[in-house]
Amino acid sequence: MAAVSSMRKMYGLCFHAVRQTAGRKASRLLQHRAFRVTAVHQQQPFDSSLEKPQFPGASAEFVDHLEFIQPNVISGIPIYRVMDRQGKIVNPSEDPQLSKETVLNFYQNMTLLNTMDRILYESQRQGRISFYMTNYGEEGTHLGSAAALDPHDLVFGQYREAGVLMYRGFPLDLFMAQCYANADDLGKGRQMPVHYGSRDLNFVTISSPLATQLPQAAGAAYAMKRENLNRAVICYFGEGAASEGDAHAGLNFSATLECPLIFFCRNNGYAISTPTSEQYRGDGIAARGPGYGMLSIRVDGNDVFAVYNATKEARRRAVAENQPFLIEAMTYRIGHHSTSDDSSAYRSVDEVNYWDKQDHPISRLRHYMTARGWWSEDDERSWRKQSRKTVMEAFERAEKRLKPNPELLFTDVYQEMTPNLDKQRESLWRHVQQYKEHYPLDLYDKYQH
Repeated sequence: MAAVSSMRKMYGLCFHAVRQTAGRKASRLLQHRAFRVTAVHQQQPFDSSLEKPQFPGASAEFVDHLEFIQPNVISGIPIYRVMDRQGKIVNPSEDPQLSKETVLNFYQNMTLLNTMDRILYESQRQGRISFYMTNYGEEGTHLGSAAALDPHDLVFGQYREAGVLMYRGFPLDLFMAQCYANADDLGKGRQMPVHYGSRDLNFVTISSPLATQLPQAAGAAYAMKRENLNRAVICYFGEGAASEGDAHAGLNFSATLECPLIFFCRNNGYAISTPTSEQYRGDGIAARGPGYGMLSIRVDGNDVFAVYNATKEARRRAVAENQPFLIEAMTYRIGHHSTSDDSSAYRSVDEVNYWDKQDHPISRLRHYMTARGWWSEDDERSWRKQSRKTVMEAFERAEKRLKPNPELLFTDVYQEMTPNLDKQRESLWRHVQQYKEHYPLDLYDKYQH
């Protein structure tokens, strides 16, 4: 019995020491992580005498009558705007008071993007490139949001945000190089067209699968928060991508981890051929924000100033307060989903013409500039001619460039070539030599080690 008693005492001492060590480690870990925990998130002291809910998963009161909550608690989330369709400021206090040079920069980038779209779309139709996606009708969402960010903020795009890259200074030559997969392409010809990316401009390379960028953006924003970098992340996606499971994961992670992240949803009416009426039953995408404990706003995506104001404020608060924001920009996809789509099969010409002729972000901004004497018919003709010439020159240069060297198929995965890749490379060159009449290597760039 004495031996048993001695063993119990020793076990008790060891257990106490382990608990103390674990407690110190946990304390150091919490100090290292330094999470901001608000009073709302702290567990309240438990008092069983109070006749109110004590469940840790929600903040609510008991009721004594059966009632299901209606899906639309309010009669539609309002749409924030600054300009009306004629380019007039609705509320002067909301005018961002941007300089003439800034507004002209918006307009010229929007119209340059529009011109590039038209030329590359026709290029695909002529068989010069394999695929393309236009940005018609959504230019305001690109320029308004891009201008409100810091250049160091990280961008995760979906595949219809070329204007964001253009605003950041991505040259026409690199847009063309990517679509033509030539030797100047930063991706070395490995991606399908419109899958742009630029490390220098903090724009993560686009990937085809829908919504994969949302949890990736949450992880990137969490890392920035941990490193206290004073940077934000913006993640673009469409209302169709919001139906993917990755969208839920990204939104929930960013909210619970309190990340400096802006979720920017381009609600353009159609996910390829699926209209919003078949995509969801609730009040759009902004209505989902409160369910994640996230601040949300719905804006007129065809109003570049409304997009700018909302993104600027969301960016400021995301960094200052370490919390995510959800912006739903209501807009309209005027073009086909892609060159693989024929939208006339699921929507009328009259519907498209309305948005193209009467509620277009480019024409709205032009009305604003014209009313201030900042833009004239002569300016318009001159700029359209100049911008088309600039795009065509880049287009012609891209067509003349060689294709990337086939050796690049095997690089950039491992620092040193692995034995299996060596065998594959040797097999490739044997095949090319055997059937060299089918592989005109003079069209490919010389590989530089």
